[in-house]
Amino acid sequence: MPDLFDIKLVFTQIPELLKYLPVTLELTVAAGVIGLLLGVLIAIVRVKDIPVLKQIVVVYVSMLRGTPIIVQLYISYFGIPILLKYINYWNGTNFDVNGVPPVVFAILALGLNQSAFMSEIIRSSIQAVDEGQVEAAESLGMTANQVRLRVLLPQAGVIALPGLMNSLIGLIKGTSLAFVCAVVEMTAAGQIMAGASYRYFEMYCSLAIIYWIITAVLEWLARLLEKKLSIPQEAPELQLAVERTVTND
Repeated sequence: MPDLFDIKLVFTQIPELLKYLPVTLELTVAAGVIGLLLGVLIAIVRVKDIPVLKQIVVVYVSMLRGTPIIVQLYISYFGIPILLKYINYWNGTNFDVNGVPPVVFAILALGLNQSAFMSEIIRSSIQAVDEGQVEAAESLGMTANQVRLRVLLPQAGVIALPGLMNSLIGLIKGTSLAFVCAVVEMTAAGQIMAGASYRYFEMYCSLAIIYWIITAVLEWLARLLEKKLSIPQEAPELQLAVERTVTND
């Protein structure tokens, strides 16, 4: 019988692939932080309906959500160096464009892409908070910042958590496309190793197992956080909580 599939190889090459897991996690964390910070800012602009800025971010979100991430990675990888060269030309500087690590281009593309999706999750979560609770807090003398920090954002955060965790899981899987920016993460390393052995099927099975385990762990953590942060139905009225907050202040 021909040796078409080696099940042992699927598991024996997993340790080699895990050597590149830190690169995948670096991409995920850095892009996730960028996406979350920008997503919050974009959501605030849209919720507050700030003129001009709102129109700009609407186009920004539409463009990033409406184009493939692999295209955005290519634009980042080839476009940012061109932009930097123009900046060198206009300002008479001599910045080493070729010295920029490829991982920077991948992080920027992934982070900007995530900001578009996260902003929609955060915006809808803020709008889902009952306005009556905000009004109750304001009627008790809380300032606008206190209302946002102690009433609005904590509840919006709980509502947004499932969506943000799903976005993070999607980001981890999206890092597998970073190879187009010459970043050697797990998937790129697997392709290189498979090119030497011609065992592509086994390699992709190994990668599938790793990504599946990572996402399963994240889903478990998400459920744990949701259970820990969820507000029980029998919780005291918001007014009592706000009164305690005002008293403590």
